Amino acid sequence: MSKKLFFLLMIAAVLSFAGLMLGQGQGRGGRDDQLNLPDGPGKDILQSACTECHNLQMAVGTGYNREEWGLTLERMITAGAKMTPDQIPVVTDYLLKNLAGEGPKPAVIVPGSVTVSFKEWGLPTKGSRPHDPWAAPDGSIWYSGMYANVIGHVDPKTGQIKEYHLKTPRSGPHGLVGDKEGNIWFTANSKSYIGKLNPKTGDVTEYKLPEGARDPHTPIFDQKGTLFFTVQGANMIGRLDPKTGDIKIVTSPTPRSLPYGMVVSSKGVPFLVEFGAPKVASIDPATLAIKEYPLPHEESRPRRIAITSDDVIWYSDYSRGYLGRLDPKTGNVKEWPSPSGPTSLPYGITTYNDIIWYSESGVKPNTLVRFDPKTEKFQTWTIPSGGGVVRNMMAMKDGNLAIAESGINKVALAEVKK
Repeated sequence: MSKKLFFLLMIAAVLSFAGLMLGQGQGRGGRDDQLNLPDGPGKDILQSACTECHNLQMAVGTGYNREEWGLTLERMITAGAKMTPDQIPVVTDYLLKNLAGEGPKPAVIVPGSVTVSFKEWGLPTKGSRPHDPWAAPDGSIWYSGMYANVIGHVDPKTGQIKEYHLKTPRSGPHGLVGDKEGNIWFTANSKSYIGKLNPKTGDVTEYKLPEGARDPHTPIFDQKGTLFFTVQGANMIGRLDPKTGDIKIVTSPTPRSLPYGMVVSSKGVPFLVEFGAPKVASIDPATLAIKEYPLPHEESRPRRIAITSDDVIWYSDYSRGYLGRLDPKTGNVKEWPSPSGPTSLPYGITTYNDIIWYSESGVKPNTLVRFDPKTEKFQTWTIPSGGGVVRNMMAMKDGNLAIAESGINKVALAEVKK
């Protein structure tokens, strides 16, 4: 299989799974396209519960073990699949017998001098699918429980976890960010609004997006307190004034470019990656004019983005298995192959003291990767419980890393020895 074909198949699976598991349309991908499954206990449950939202081809060749299938089925149930917890064992037996496959390649471990240890916390609601973390100034971690319809809070000192339930069912909280007053702002991916949670009262304020602005994705504040956000499904970028609630939306110049991860430069300029195109983009905070920076490889699909103190952009090239560097001043791009290779699917990424950290989500177990731009050297660690697709991470103020482990329903803290 060529890398291009691999990417096309992967992006189709990712996008359909992300949207459809929230029950946004029956049978996208089509019941008529389902596999011709062998008979056996669990077949009928699998066909009736899983094909409401997606094609069963997605279940083929995952390489999941019993625990991983159990976690996956819990996510489906939380998302609304017509299956009961007591049916999980029989469905899991069927999947292991008939659809297992080899799964992802093992991670490549690169040794080095830095020491990292991990703390992980299982979340209260099964199948909640923690999507994004936010590292709070007080050292705690917030997360979006996408399928559980909650915003959650973890106190790493005590291990205490608190969930805040949203008032609109199936909102699909996705990205999140805190403001200076301690409120948590989030994108409601499934209900097309921007939300603000007041942790002191539990109240949620909703800012409805204009008609057609579906699938809001990543929010971020600039230095003036203005909220910018990507609107992936509608191919748009938005700006929200928290003082007035005024929302402005503009469309990406490139069709189907899927605006995705976002950062803000030291000068207050938002930058984003386009997951549907080989491009990085910036947006003028005043006029909302968009400037695109083409990447050198047509197959590149940058998924998440980070920024260093020199306002240089770093991106995880999900489709090609590369770490990329873009200098917006010159347009120059430099890339490094990720340690685990072209199918490693680099995903969540962040920086601390101009060191790049990211995760490879296409290997088993997922990895945490460190890259030093000065030496151009990598070091990698496996995530103890597997990671289950690390969709995003964020550096804490002390240099440790807050990590959301979507597939295994955990939030983690990677402690970097100083």
